[in-house]
Amino acid sequence: MANVSVFNMQGKEVGKMDLNDAIFAAPIHEHLLHLAVVAQLANKRQGTQKALTRSEVSGGGRKPWRQKGTGHARQGSIRAPQWKGGGVVFAPTPRDYTTTMNKKEKRAALKSALSNAVAENKLIVVDEIHFDEIKTKNFQNMLNALNVQKAFVLLDENDKNTVLSARNIQDVKTAQVNELNVYDVLRYGTVLATKAALLKVEEVYA
Repeated sequence: MANVSVFNMQGKEVGKMDLNDAIFAAPIHEHLLHLAVVAQLANKRQGTQKALTRSEVSGGGRKPWRQKGTGHARQGSIRAPQWKGGGVVFAPTPRDYTTTMNKKEKRAALKSALSNAVAENKLIVVDEIHFDEIKTKNFQNMLNALNVQKAFVLLDENDKNTVLSARNIQDVKTAQVNELNVYDVLRYGTVLATKAALLKVEEVYA
């Protein structure tokens, strides 16, 4: 069973925590991690891009000049793609970028991401994270005490003071257990989680 140190907000070790091997020592499937990241990024795309094709641009109903005798290249419409204001060749149209993964693949990918964090010593457990006031400096002091610069902060509850204190810090994102995802775990590298949050993760994914 994986075992990690538990720290307080001042960076001092206050105990140990046993982690469920089914979640935090699972086989690391790089292919599933790739699929999960691609799916998550694709599903964020709105797909609302649109440009007008030659048939959709207004105007250009008559030939700009006669076919022969002008010295110009022959032209059929001022809305042809080579003209300014003309239609776009192979113009983008609205589409749905949504891609799916089945439930087992999603769970396996998340377990792989968490197991990778543990294997690389990038999972930092804090006994609790709580602030009496909304102050970015206080949150930054906690990160400095834990020697963390970039982190995905996993909370067991939506604590307003904590979330707002962290909001203006670059390369730091807070989330609750129901928002846990592969992309953020991999993107931020270090996972800073409360002990209660990890217990909830084990309850959901074990």
